[in-house]
Amino acid sequence: MSERVLVAGCGNVGLRVAKQLLARGDQVWALRRRPPPSDDSGIRWLSGDLTDANSLRALPRGITQLVYLPTPDRRDEAAYRATFVDGLRHVMAALDRATLYRVLFVSSSAVYGDHDGGWVDEATPTAPYGFNGKVLLDAEQWLSTQPVSSITLRLAGLYGPGQLHLLDRLRAGQVRVPRQTKHWANRIHTDDAAAAIVHLLQLDCPLSLYLGADDTPLPLDVLYDALAALMGVDPPQDGPPPAGIGSKRLSNARLRASGFVPRWPDSREGYAAAVASSST
Repeated sequence: MSERVLVAGCGNVGLRVAKQLLARGDQVWALRRRPPPSDDSGIRWLSGDLTDANSLRALPRGITQLVYLPTPDRRDEAAYRATFVDGLRHVMAALDRATLYRVLFVSSSAVYGDHDGGWVDEATPTAPYGFNGKVLLDAEQWLSTQPVSSITLRLAGLYGPGQLHLLDRLRAGQVRVPRQTKHWANRIHTDDAAAAIVHLLQLDCPLSLYLGADDTPLPLDVLYDALAALMGVDPPQDGPPPAGIGSKRLSNARLRASGFVPRWPDSREGYAAAVASSST
């Protein structure tokens, strides 16, 4: 039976999710502040602001699944709280609870903080460094109290077509990387992130929490040196680790055990493919 799915916050990953859901035969509504002027893909675009409950009054009835993956319009605590905590409350209050049976909330590995390069999984205690991780954790916890089946997917760092800003910074010589102390990086390709969301939505008995990462955590210098070589530029110079991003290795074992197989298990290959596709 086809689902009636609302993708709230239909940006780069959300658009990929919407297209994959359409391909499997679902009806898909996509909510964005400014929808595209025209689209013949079959996506039913809706205009609305998640931070403004009044703008959500006309959401369609009969939605069975909600995918919540918005992007705040600025990077500060007030914007994050308005988007992830208040916005989630607003959209769920506007939906028909008689038909809504599953919510998938896209969170971030930022909820974990630093683990000195150790392995992290769904059982690892959370200890967010910054406001972003703290707000996302608040939203996760609120959702877990609601009378609806919910899944939280904590994603690693995203990359892929449209999200290759790191390569521009490498090309411009604006990147520094720690070389004396190993600092671990975790990534997931945008296509794999979208595929993981769609995969979890169709499970009969999903667990409430998954980590979304590829198979290959890498020391930051190893990853950046590979990307510099891919771009044909000098490797980045030694420098401090990125601020507010702890060193840890994310395990995708639970997601793998659910039947999901990433197309890009190693970000070095995924970046190479993304660069090749963006240059054609």
